[in-house]
Amino acid sequence: MVLEEVIEAFHLIDSPSSSGGRVASAIKRRWGGVDVTVETLKGKKGATDFLRVIIPGVKGKIKGGGAPTLGIVGRLGGVGARPKQIGAVSDADGAIVAIASAFKMADMSYKGDLLHGDVIITTHICPKAPIKSHRPAPMMSSPVDMGTALAFEVDDEMDAILSVDTTKGNEVINHTGFAISPTVKEGYILKVSQDLLDVMKGVTGHAPVTFPITTQDITPYGNGISHINSIMQPSTVIDSPVVGVATTAEQIVAGIGTGANYPFALEATTRFCVEVAKSFGMGRCHFYDGEEFARINELYGSMKVLQTPRGQKTQ
Repeated sequence: MVLEEVIEAFHLIDSPSSSGGRVASAIKRRWGGVDVTVETLKGKKGATDFLRVIIPGVKGKIKGGGAPTLGIVGRLGGVGARPKQIGAVSDADGAIVAIASAFKMADMSYKGDLLHGDVIITTHICPKAPIKSHRPAPMMSSPVDMGTALAFEVDDEMDAILSVDTTKGNEVINHTGFAISPTVKEGYILKVSQDLLDVMKGVTGHAPVTFPITTQDITPYGNGISHINSIMQPSTVIDSPVVGVATTAEQIVAGIGTGANYPFALEATTRFCVEVAKSFGMGRCHFYDGEEFARINELYGSMKVLQTPRGQKTQ
């Protein structure tokens, strides 16, 4: 159970003075062995603190082992939209889950429940992010452009990525809780991972919930094409498999809405990320079938062109 961690993460970001430094200090207090860095980046629309947390595994690459590294990316525009909105916005869910996951895994490590593989957790903290118009509900924007954000959030050491993002401003996911996407790798939308579905069933006690993604969603931002949101953007800058983990609602909820961070949904989403981290590092959780991926490339060729801006051809 990680409700305590979710509540603490929420309180840390629910303030006009919330910052990456405050979050980093709170994580370090749980376990001194965690590697936490904060970098403030400025854009045309303001500034934000990018947070990177590395939880070393006993058999991970950091210690010379071969266990795979999981990336958990808390995707969002901002945790607040001040001065237009007061308080934490719905869009903050990705940051809350990322921070709560870091809290839990740091606490586990302190107590001696060590992960096998390394885990890299990234997100950013911006209490005064801009707003942008969007149908069917307005969304949060970001002080920095997507390319800048992804350069910090996605690490080449990540062998697979869970991209966590609020995904409530739509009419295609009619469920309060969280949902996962099919796996995306090198421009291909692959089948939903059965291993991840099994983890989800155990975490929620219910039938798993998935959400649809389209070719548009896995292309880079800035190409003039509609995207459900930024949840799949990490897949445009890395060849490792990426799965979207969407916090969801039965009704349309604007990303700029306040009072819309559902604690029990966030708790379940955080537990899902932690359980995946445990299993992935032990080699028990696979995001895709390697043989089938090789076969689809053999039959139909590379789809990496979809990872490039404006359809530039790949070699």
